[in-house]
Parts: sequence; C-alpha cells; structure tokens
Amino acid sequence: MTACLIGWYHSKFGKLHDKSLEQLIITAARRALEDAGIEAADVDDMFIGHFNSGFSEQDFAASLILSADSDLRFKRSTRVENACATGSAAVHAAVNSIKSRNSKVSLVVGVEKMTHLDSVQAGNNLLHACYVEEESGIKGGFTGVFGQIANSYFQKYGNRSETLAKIAVKNHDNAMGNPLAQMQKTLTLEFCRDVSEKNPLVAGPLRRTDCSLISDGVVAAVIADSDIALTTKKAVAVRGMAQVNDYLPMSRRDMTSLEGAQQAWSKGLDNANLKLSDLDVVETHDCFTLAELMEYEAMGLTKSGEGYKAIEEGWVYKDGKLPINASGGLKAKGHPIGATGVSMHVLQAMQVRGEAGDIQIKDAELAGIFNMGGAGVANYVSILQALR
Repeated sequence: MTACLIGWYHSKFGKLHDKSLEQLIITAARRALEDAGIEAADVDDMFIGHFNSGFSEQDFAASLILSADSDLRFKRSTRVENACATGSAAVHAAVNSIKSRNSKVSLVVGVEKMTHLDSVQAGNNLLHACYVEEESGIKGGFTGVFGQIANSYFQKYGNRSETLAKIAVKNHDNAMGNPLAQMQKTLTLEFCRDVSEKNPLVAGPLRRTDCSLISDGVVAAVIADSDIALTTKKAVAVRGMAQVNDYLPMSRRDMTSLEGAQQAWSKGLDNANLKLSDLDVVETHDCFTLAELMEYEAMGLTKSGEGYKAIEEGWVYKDGKLPINASGGLKAKGHPIGATGVSMHVLQAMQVRGEAGDIQIKDAELAGIFNMGGAGVANYVSILQALR
C-alpha cells in the first residue's frame, strides 16, 4: 500500500511568542485537515514530532492535538522523538502505519518552541542529542560537537572554510524566495568567509554564519493510503524511504564521513528503484554548513573529501544539476527541531506539484529528503513523487 501526502500546513519559522505549544499544534492540525478535505472523524492515528529536551515544560504532548476537534478523542496519538530527525521520524511512523494497513489516514504534526531560551540554554538542551557519557562536556553545546567534526574533516581533507561560506551564501540567497523562512536576508561571501565581530568563530573553524537558526515553528501533514489519496485534490506519494541508525558515541565512528547517511541514501534510493541522478531536487539537513558539505559526499554526489566540487561546479544551486536546499535549508529557513523533518516533506511535496512559488525548481518530479538526528546518528531518507 502506497502512502501519500494529501494536505498540509506550514507556519512561518522564527519567533512565535504569541502562540503556545498547544495552540501551534491545534492550528496546524485543523489547517492540514482542511487543506486535505478530510474530516477529523476519518483520522485513524496521529503522530506528534516534538523533541523538547527542556525547551518546553509540557513534555507529554501526544494528546494536545485532540483539542483540534472533538472527533479526534479516543483515537491513537503518539509523540515521536529522534533528536533533530524527530519530524521525519513522525512522518515515517505514519507512512509505516498506512503501509502495514493499520490505518488509512494519519495526521502528523511536527512542532518546537525554542526562541524563548538564550543561545547557551538552547545549546545545552541540544547537547542532550549526543552521547552524554563522553560528550556532554564539549564546550559550545551541540555547536561544539560539529566544531570538533569540522576540525577532523579539515585535518584530513584540507581547510574548506570558503566552501562552507559559499554554502551559507547559497542557502540565504534561496531563502529570499521562501516567505516561510525565518531569515530572508542575503549574505555576501566576504561576510560569511571572514571572521569578524559580527561573524565570530563559535566552535573550531565554524563561524556564526555556519550555524543554523534557533526557531519556533509548526508543520502538519495528512497522510493517506493510495485509495483515499486518489479521491482527493492532491496526492504526493512516498515512493521510497529508509531509516538507518548509527552508533551514538562519536568515539566509535570515523567522524570525517557520515556513514549512516550514506547507508540511508543507498537504501532509500534502492527502495524507490532510483539512482541519485534521477532526482530533481533535494532538501538536506544543513544544521551546520559542514553537515551539508559532508552530505554531498554521503548521498554520492561526490567522492569522500570532494564535496567542495559540488559547490565549485555549481551542481547544487537552483539552476544546477541537483538543486539542494532551495528552501534556504535549516541555515536560513530555520530549524525548529520537531518541525524540521515535516517541513522538508511538505516543501518537497510542493516542489513536485509545481506549487513552490519563488523557490520552485523547474520540472521537478522526483524530490529527495535527508533528515539527520544527532551527529550522523539517526538518518532518514524519503523520495517523493506527485500522483496528482
């Protein structure tokens, strides 16, 4: 049984201080159901992607969605968490529920409120997604984790600071066309490349402009089986998907490559009976510009250590052979943890339906998604294709 996205809602990312976590969930659920043309009574189960880890005092969010409609009461609802891949974990849970014929219609909401905390508190909360026994003392929170990875990568393959700056510039340029993005501001190569008072080093060789944003946001999607999807106004099939988890401790892995991501891409493309070259557009997990660089290599766009070529040759720009992060990515669109993976799926559904507005990639028919939890630990790949 094929699972399809048939309706969705996507808030603007940024500071949403006027709405509580519960209000965000309720609004998104109602708007997604309305967009899909589905009654709450027809929903079989719900999956709430909410990382939390100290960002919210409300840690048991599964049943908050029931207040969106009284007909959701007494239905199955489960909170899903898998670090920064929480949103995709919720989407995959819904897809698996449909493929196993456990449900016909699933409602997914990914949500996070983060901006009420300062950067130090937020960084410490995110550090819970590492191997605490060995890595909790790393300075700089989760940014410090990727600072260490950047040091190792640069030692092995050479300093790629300018490449990282070009990735930041690309994603900020792309976000200019995305009205849902948190930061719609172009940045020059010189500003991103050169260390300055406004763009200091924050961890290892990583500068402030190499880091994604602390964000609030909510995204919802209605996912249905193909029989129902073919009766609705729009249907985007999950043609293939894969989840791969790697060891949590960095000490057990070679952190100059993302082996879990490589495995997820290989299995996801095999599941869809496709090659990377078949894809028209990709949204990938640029929590740091370094992550996007390493993901070029993990997806097979370049050989190990040669991810810089994807930027230098122009392959990953909107007019390149494989546009990556046309939305602006986590870097400029924003990264509300629980919402990120759902956002990737919704925006790619819009791409393959030709409804992505100013971030639309011409003739996009097959869209790839890579969402990562932790430092290459939880790895999710999805391939989307429009049915109608």
